[in-house]
Amino acid sequence: MFKQLFEPVSSTLTYLIVDNETMEAALIDPVDTQVETYLKLLRDVGCKLKYSLETHVHADHITASGMLRQQLGVETAVAAACGAQSADMQLKDGDVLHLGGQAIYVIATPGHTPGSMSFLWNDRVFTGDALLINGCGRTDFQGGDAGAQYDSITKRLFTLSGEMLVYPGHDYNGKRVSCIAQERDTNQRLAGKSREEFIEIMANLNLPKPRMIDLAVPANRRCGVPEEPQQG
Repeated sequence: MFKQLFEPVSSTLTYLIVDNETMEAALIDPVDTQVETYLKLLRDVGCKLKYSLETHVHADHITASGMLRQQLGVETAVAAACGAQSADMQLKDGDVLHLGGQAIYVIATPGHTPGSMSFLWNDRVFTGDALLINGCGRTDFQGGDAGAQYDSITKRLFTLSGEMLVYPGHDYNGKRVSCIAQERDTNQRLAGKSREEFIEIMANLNLPKPRMIDLAVPANRRCGVPEEPQQG
């Protein structure tokens, strides 16, 4: 079972994966303002949330992972390179997570941030901000590296089957799904571009600073839960 959810303020796409045999489930990139929506969905579907997974430490919204851990006892997971020490699982490239008989494969796709990860499940890959539909995540803050981004996309994601479905972490134009062949052939930042050309494109995007970055990044390193008050 699979559900895609959309949070309109940050244009975040969140994904629910369910193993139909055991009804164990995982959420990918949940948003704090949508916790009640997730809880209702879990009740309606009749599944038990096992994992809350992050593709990276987000700069544009606060994760719901910590809140879901508090309420449901789920395991939170983020890349070890993200610096989110409060997460239960520090993921590395090649790790495999299990939902009953279902496997979720962890693919390191650094570039947008050093700890950016993609998750491969059956016939689809959840790419976070590494690869978007006809675009990709920016690389001008939070340790971003355009060369690493190009390598992650061309050497890891674009080597997957062309029919593999691409589900990104955001879309700002009403799109919801693509596939590897489409992105490999038509993505405006990557198709037919050399590594040097891509780096130049990324260096000249001139995008504004994310509005929530100063709040979101430290909060997300705590899995979205408030900082503990100092004693004394």
